[in-house]
Amino acid sequence: MVSKDQIINNARKQGRTTLTEIESKKVFRDAGINTIETRLASSQKEAIALRDQIGFPVVLKVASPDISHKSDAGGVRVGLKNNGEVEKAYEEIMASARQKYPTANIEGVSVQSMARPGIEIITGMFKDSQFGPVLMFGLGGILVEVLKDVSFRIVPLTQRDAREMIKEIKGYSLLEGYRGQEPANIPFLEDLLLKVSDFLEQTPEIKEIDLNPIFAYKDGAVVVDARIVLEEDAPG
Repeated sequence: MVSKDQIINNARKQGRTTLTEIESKKVFRDAGINTIETRLASSQKEAIALRDQIGFPVVLKVASPDISHKSDAGGVRVGLKNNGEVEKAYEEIMASARQKYPTANIEGVSVQSMARPGIEIITGMFKDSQFGPVLMFGLGGILVEVLKDVSFRIVPLTQRDAREMIKEIKGYSLLEGYRGQEPANIPFLEDLLLKVSDFLEQTPEIKEIDLNPIFAYKDGAVVVDARIVLEEDAPG
């Protein structure tokens, strides 16, 4: 089983500061953060084999350490319901990514199950020059870009910090179950933020993280996409 340190060291040996989606999810999963299982397929045949293990519907995304914004590369296909759709999606993703990023190292595609819809939230971290790691929480998906409804706290978080971060966003009523929609499990989200905070404290070589979207449900939450950016130089 590959450890967090092994994943980070391997990326550095390859001259990378950005972990792939698969690497990032593995690191977060090992930190006790619930992420949707995502596996690498380097061929159509492997993609179908993984589909057989995961079950339909599935999501395929381009897997490349050089492509951060997969949608811009035409590198995402969702809701695939049979082997024919998986084969076609694999071909289209690879062709589009190679056309738009001709020099990129493309490893294949990531295969993951299609998460059931939930309330989309986001959490992330950036390093402030004065305060150090700052954790962010808010509504996810495109809402974070449009509404910018987010809250911030300095790492490490306390239980009270986590609770206040969640409650102070303007969209908190959505998490409570606005107009009969399924509410989010607020204690679970508090625990998620605390786990992320603990993870960041224990991993000072991380410069930036992005967990977006996270689907929140009444019985928990799951990270659907994840990104980790390392510092240029490992801490001395």
